[in-house]
Amino acid sequence: MEASEQLDIQGAGSGSVRAIGDRLVIEELVIEDDRTARVVRERAEAGQKPAQTVRDAVEIGARVLEREGTAAEVDYVRAEFGKHAGDLAERLVKALDSGNEMLSEEIAKSFGGDRQGTVQHQIKEMLDQSADAQRQLIARQFSAQDGSNPLFDFKDAVVRVLKDTNARQQQESEQNRERIAALTREIVELKERTGADVRVEEAEEAGTRKGFSFEERVHDAIEAIAVARGDVASHTGAEGAEGGGKKGDTLVELCAADGPAAGRILFEAKVGKRMSRNDAWRYLNECMAARAASFAVLVVAGDDRVPARTDQLTEYEGNKMIVAVDRDEPAGLTLEVAYRLAAARIAMSRDDNLEVDASAVRQAAEEAISTLRQAQGIRSTLTGIKTSSDNARAGLDALVESVRAKLERIDALVEEADAEDV
Repeated sequence: MEASEQLDIQGAGSGSVRAIGDRLVIEELVIEDDRTARVVRERAEAGQKPAQTVRDAVEIGARVLEREGTAAEVDYVRAEFGKHAGDLAERLVKALDSGNEMLSEEIAKSFGGDRQGTVQHQIKEMLDQSADAQRQLIARQFSAQDGSNPLFDFKDAVVRVLKDTNARQQQESEQNRERIAALTREIVELKERTGADVRVEEAEEAGTRKGFSFEERVHDAIEAIAVARGDVASHTGAEGAEGGGKKGDTLVELCAADGPAAGRILFEAKVGKRMSRNDAWRYLNECMAARAASFAVLVVAGDDRVPARTDQLTEYEGNKMIVAVDRDEPAGLTLEVAYRLAAARIAMSRDDNLEVDASAVRQAAEEAISTLRQAQGIRSTLTGIKTSSDNARAGLDALVESVRAKLERIDALVEEADAEDV
């Protein structure tokens, strides 16, 4: 309704109400409702104007009345629909039955999965295209070689690490190859030296080297010393021992050339690998027991065959000694010193009543050994030095004669003690 139109609504005793456009004018209208009066009064006390409260009440009440009218209309429609729903459903079923084939065809056209133009097929194609595009975009992004690739820094770091690792591995491999080559050369040289030693030892044992074995050459040298002293040396390496077995290579019987033996010295020649100290003592004890000897001397082919923690020409346990000689020429002063020291020890231990100046014998023996070592040092020097050899050999001969004098002194002391005892 337009604003110029005016609707007067009047009733006897109920005041005047005019509806002018979107406005409502109320005059002398009395509302008899205690709730409404109380609300207006309470809000007036709270500071709100009574006219505003009445205006709000009218506006709210109008909206409520409008909603109630709408609900009434809905209820009416629902009731009317209920009345005619059965008939409508029956007619609809008939319509569907008569046109179900047409409806099915239309549905198949729009939603059939096997039709190229269907909605599902179009949606699937759109999704596939979108997924392919996303995959291509992601692939391009992650394969890019610049900062647009989120893994560029990681890939670059991994590549650097792999390159550094590969370089280090190549360097280490080269170093390992060099080490392996050096070790291979050393192993070959060691095998050649070991093989040569084995071949020499086999030749020694077989008696093919110079026609004699090391054992035989040692025996010949010992026998020469024994003959000069009136002793008897027997090569017993291949003969059975009184105590069983064939241990002991050369058995020396002191003073046996002119009468009964005054004692026995057992010499064992070893050309093989170096024995340990315990093995050497055990073997020499077995040799002495088998040959009924009082003293044993282990003769080894070279200084490198002397057992560990032992010294040559040193008496051990009162009845054992070790001496190192030249493999090819064992005869010499070193073997003679060992022979004489062993003979002197047996002479001193033979008779408890034999009064021998033990300190003098010990001193002479130590001096002889010391001098012998000096001689050996000079002899080693002569092997490598050709100049001034005459002076060195003269000094060597003097030292050898000094050793022989000390040995003669030992023999004299023993003989003097024997004469006084008689």
